[in-house]
Amino acid sequence: MDLPHHGHRATKPRARTGPPAGDPLLFDDTSSGGPPMSSQGYYNSGYNMSGPPGGGGGGAGVNNLFADPMANAAMMYGSSIANQGKDIVNKEIGRFVSMNKLKHFFAVDTKYVMKKLMLLMFPYTHQDWEVRYHRDTPLPPRHDVNAPDLYIPSMAFITYILLAGMALGIQKRFSPEVLGLCASTALVWMVIEVLAMLLSLYLLTVHSDLSTFDLIAYSGYKYVGMIFTVLCGLLFGSDGYYVALAWSSCALMFFIVRSLKMKILSSLSSDSMGAGASVKPRFRLYITMATAVFQPIIIYWLTSHLVR
Repeated sequence: MDLPHHGHRATKPRARTGPPAGDPLLFDDTSSGGPPMSSQGYYNSGYNMSGPPGGGGGGAGVNNLFADPMANAAMMYGSSIANQGKDIVNKEIGRFVSMNKLKHFFAVDTKYVMKKLMLLMFPYTHQDWEVRYHRDTPLPPRHDVNAPDLYIPSMAFITYILLAGMALGIQKRFSPEVLGLCASTALVWMVIEVLAMLLSLYLLTVHSDLSTFDLIAYSGYKYVGMIFTVLCGLLFGSDGYYVALAWSSCALMFFIVRSLKMKILSSLSSDSMGAGASVKPRFRLYITMATAVFQPIIIYWLTSHLVR
């Protein structure tokens, strides 16, 4: 239908535009008649996917995840695989190392550690060197100061590496490669020493209760003297280093001879009969003395480059 003209142009309906950017809306635009929108700008449907109201949507989603039977089955299957892997690892480790026996060498307390350190540095006044037994089983170290342990050697080895790093840093010679070489060299020498003793005892058919852990413990006690030697060298120079080297070497030699004497030479009575019985005691004495003499050589070899 045509509109009459009254001297002005007919106005066309204006297109609806959005508000200017940055201006807040005073009222919601409901002219389109579409479904209501949420605060995030999404249309609300009849199915509530966000869980019950009240701000607990995240927790409800997690609860729904754990309530899913497939998720529970997957978790149970993964847990069973982890347990099977753990059992396999423990079984493989148990083939080579007895965990109960290993725990025996770490059964120490503060009192034992203090007494053992004093015995390593001042062994000359100690009288009773015999290892005590209970029902043919040696007592744990915390009940017998003469029993070998692996706690002091392991902690002394770590302390030696840290002290070596500090000494190299003071002398402006520190680098990760040099520190790694120092640690690997100390480990290699200990392995060589233990293997040499095992081979010697095997070739001479020495029947003693010395185990591999015992030999590792006696070989690792040298790190206590090495720490004392390096500290004296850093504090008092080369003179202090050589005095500490002489003291720790003599103390360690005395300790090794008296300790291994109860282990190696005490088994002579069981092997006193048979061919070569008169020769075996002499070789066993040689093994004991060679082990003792070897200690100061290694101490000097592993500490001389740290003190200048």
